[in-house]
Amino acid sequence: MTQPAPDNVVRLPTPEPARRISSTEAIWGKPVAAHGYAGVPSMLIRAQGRLGLSPLQFCLVVQLLEYWRDAARRPFPSKRDVAERMGVTEKAIQINMRALEKAGLVRRELRRTAAGDPDTNVYHLDGLVERVRTLEPEFAREREARLAAREAGRNVERPPHRRRRPRKV
Repeated sequence: MTQPAPDNVVRLPTPEPARRISSTEAIWGKPVAAHGYAGVPSMLIRAQGRLGLSPLQFCLVVQLLEYWRDAARRPFPSKRDVAERMGVTEKAIQINMRALEKAGLVRRELRRTAAGDPDTNVYHLDGLVERVRTLEPEFAREREARLAAREAGRNVERPPHRRRRPRKV
């Protein structure tokens, strides 16, 4: 049978469990991560050439992804805002957006104000998402081939001068 705690014992608050920080916060620090980050799949970065994206077009796609925070709400930044961020002209944005549209990676939709005046475009990135998804099996095969080659390399008998020495612990 346990005895009740005497009245003169002060109970200390139990500490809250430590918050697990994200890898983004661990790399960049809390002040930087607090401003948010864009979801850019590594496959998109690695597939830039396969997708036929120029450096400016790739940067433009990343800018659009930064604005796309909700799957149900497509991004609609102004050409001026994107141009200022990238340090290029609005015409450069327009030309490269047209090229992305022609390639089937982006689709523009005209948005109107309540008064019916033209507003910023809504950008649909479904074509880009679909193209990257279709590349996934190719990337998976490449990864498997790399892992197999690495494993095969471990099992090869090396000449004495090429053998790895065991690490001292």
